[in-house]
Amino acid sequence: MLFNVYGANAGWQWLGLILVLVALIGLNEVARRSKAGGIFMFFGVCGAMTVYCIVVEVAAAMGAEWALNNPTHTDMNSWFHYAKVYAATIGCIGFMMIKYSWTPLGRAHWFKVFPFAIVAINILIAVVSDFESAIKAWGTTWVSTEGVVLYGGMHNVLNGIAGLINIACMTGWFGIYISKKREDMLWPDMIWVYILAYDIWNFCYTYNCLPTHSWYCGIALLLAPTIAALAWNKGGWIQNRAFTLSIWCMFCQMVPMFVNDSVFAADSVNNPSVNLAVSVVALLVNVAAFAYIVVRSVRYGVNPYTKEVFAGTSSFTAAMERRATAEYLLETEPASATASEKAEMVAYANLPIPAQPSPKDLPNGGAAA
Repeated sequence: MLFNVYGANAGWQWLGLILVLVALIGLNEVARRSKAGGIFMFFGVCGAMTVYCIVVEVAAAMGAEWALNNPTHTDMNSWFHYAKVYAATIGCIGFMMIKYSWTPLGRAHWFKVFPFAIVAINILIAVVSDFESAIKAWGTTWVSTEGVVLYGGMHNVLNGIAGLINIACMTGWFGIYISKKREDMLWPDMIWVYILAYDIWNFCYTYNCLPTHSWYCGIALLLAPTIAALAWNKGGWIQNRAFTLSIWCMFCQMVPMFVNDSVFAADSVNNPSVNLAVSVVALLVNVAAFAYIVVRSVRYGVNPYTKEVFAGTSSFTAAMERRATAEYLLETEPASATASEKAEMVAYANLPIPAQPSPKDLPNGGAAA
């Protein structure tokens, strides 16, 4: 068994998992379907969280007993948690800038590389955390500033490498589109191949380095964006992921008692042998995903980073069918948009849907594959 979810609190633990999953799916819909919802969540709630955390830490530095014993101070004080909550929220705001065409930055074609950059940064934060455990306690344990016992060793290295490979698995960096009704920023080339590789790698990270949170952030937090992307929000997985991650991190920063000290708390078994097995799986899956990308890139003669390597697949096509028309985007473009910005947007929106070339149309009939 991967988690300690048996005994008197097992029912509460499973109920907590379901509640978190449903809440994240619902809050993601609130944040993505309206501009007001997104602004409230990623400016309003994040602003309130920031003020709250500053007050707690300043009071703790002054020796206030209530602050020194506050769970935000004692259980959520690591560099990782603060880096993660703000990196995720910056991603959310950047995605909103793109889908709503906010500011010249959000309307610039080169800014379409932002989703890749911010996702890579988020992955690197976790990779550094994995390597930190390996360095601090190779073959033994160490206790984090939050009082969590962590094992360090080869499992951290293997999953850290898997994370680096996962960054290389992000393809079609500039293939970023706006959906109908401007509800979503679409990244059509990020199909199930990448989602599977990411989810398994990230589950392994939480399992290695967040044993007291992995039941929720390693299962519910990964399922929520994946379910939405596979069921109704085609092509919007990365936006789903950023939104749910930011929401969950803000919740945990202010209410860590839910996952740490309540009847809903559930720990992983925190066994180095199990950690190693999970890490091996994560590495193999990411190697397989990267190899598949290389095969398609060679077969169809495309650069997987400047072009969409999964063009022509059913998942890619389903996402592209959600792309907003140039006419709609022009009607809803902010009044501040310049004529050149509008022209660039129309030209990009009118590009034909990239199609998978037939091997017979390639040099040597695709024999290079």
